[in-house]
Amino acid sequence: MTGLQLKTLLVTAASALALAACGSAEVASPGEGDFGNGGGGTPTTPTTPTPGTPAADCPTGLTNVGTIANGTLRVCQLPTQVLGNLTLSVRAGTIYAISGRTEVGTDRGVDPASTTGTQGILTIDPGVRVFASNGGDYLLVNRGSQIFAEGTATNPIVFTSRQDVEGTTTPTSQGQWGGIVLAGRAPAANCQLTAPVTCTGQIEGTNAFFGGNTPADNSGRLRYIQIKYSGFEIATGNELQALTLAGVGSGTTLDHIQSYNSSDDGIEIFGGNANLKHIVINGADDDGLDTDTGWRGGAQFGIVTQRAPNSTSRSAGFEFSSAPTSTPYASRYLSQPKIANWTLVGRNSPTDAHTVMHFDTGTNPNLINIVATSTTGSVAGCFDIADGDTQTSFDSGSTPSLRSIFMSCSVSYRPANVARSTAVFTNARNTNVTALGTSTLTAPTSGTTITNQNLAFINGANENAVTAVDPKTLYGFFDSVTYIGAVRNAQDTWWQGWTCGLTSGSTC
Repeated sequence: MTGLQLKTLLVTAASALALAACGSAEVASPGEGDFGNGGGGTPTTPTTPTPGTPAADCPTGLTNVGTIANGTLRVCQLPTQVLGNLTLSVRAGTIYAISGRTEVGTDRGVDPASTTGTQGILTIDPGVRVFASNGGDYLLVNRGSQIFAEGTATNPIVFTSRQDVEGTTTPTSQGQWGGIVLAGRAPAANCQLTAPVTCTGQIEGTNAFFGGNTPADNSGRLRYIQIKYSGFEIATGNELQALTLAGVGSGTTLDHIQSYNSSDDGIEIFGGNANLKHIVINGADDDGLDTDTGWRGGAQFGIVTQRAPNSTSRSAGFEFSSAPTSTPYASRYLSQPKIANWTLVGRNSPTDAHTVMHFDTGTNPNLINIVATSTTGSVAGCFDIADGDTQTSFDSGSTPSLRSIFMSCSVSYRPANVARSTAVFTNARNTNVTALGTSTLTAPTSGTTITNQNLAFINGANENAVTAVDPKTLYGFFDSVTYIGAVRNAQDTWWQGWTCGLTSGSTC
């Protein structure tokens, strides 16, 4: 992935909706305004259909495009541009779809006080399902607009593919639609057009823009959602992933989000100050969490389990990049990821191209309470410092870079960069209860594991022997914990109920 590029994504639609009048007022803060019914739009179906039969028609503002799933569900398609308030609610016999580029609002520019463009607010209720049919279908939330997709631990919102709805996916299916893109007004490092105060970047593959000078910009809330079978390669090096965050600000809520079987990255972050918690990425064909162009937020509590490699795979659990060092503002907006309590289970890589944790182009991260492992026989290693700028940023920062990290791989460091990586990992400022050893991770359930998924992410004795750092001392957004890795023990089940494909028998 290049630092100057951003990926376009795709999203499918959801279940049931009411449409409100269009407007261009500024974005509401979370909790403000009536997002439950959008202030208007009356469903046209007066009666509830018999279970197993489709609804007779669609709510006002949506297009009836027929049925799916052997005629059991009415497909109600979103408009290509959501202007004003639109709510998708659970509705008997109904599923929602997107087709092509589906936008929430129009781009309102870098200035929060702007009156240009038109605001859109898309609200999606718990239990709604949204599907898309191909790689040209994606959901884009433009600058100055918001999405409020909030499921629950027992009733998540699901964005998926037509094939999934029709029951033809397998445990290795991927790349069947694009994903979701949030474009915000927070700063980024790749100032393609102007100085940082009005920094704007263009989303790869589209004419949509992101960035600005509003670190606390608010793109809405995503909570308890699944994004399944997404990702699409527009061209070599120009792919779409499950969730793209482009210039997204810290006012945005991103909590309990799963990416399953993306053909590219699980989540990719371009600049901004977004903060994330409770992330599950399983089966990504490329990187789990990929950061770029000056991201300065934090992410706590994450599980990454990678799929088996293909012949060209160069994926990692973490791939952290910054921006080209020649960019005039690179030092001002150097990527500074803050990561706490993640468990990364890498794939069995037959070459040294893939590492579990990969850092390059001058990234200056802080990582604490991390468990990283790969399967026996992988030759790539757990840890890779890919360039001298990154080594310098690790060693010259004013805060700890690596603390309470347990690594267990057949090869500790990527062979191509072993000297540089060893120097960083063993630097005196990185030696506080950092460990290398044999993993004793345990699977959360017994039985046959799901194809291409390693379920070992709950700490065993060796991981529990590592003393944790209090994440709150690193970053105020983090919760205080006393353990390393994503979960405290087998009784810590924050990942259950709203995800799929992590435990034996839990298919997607």
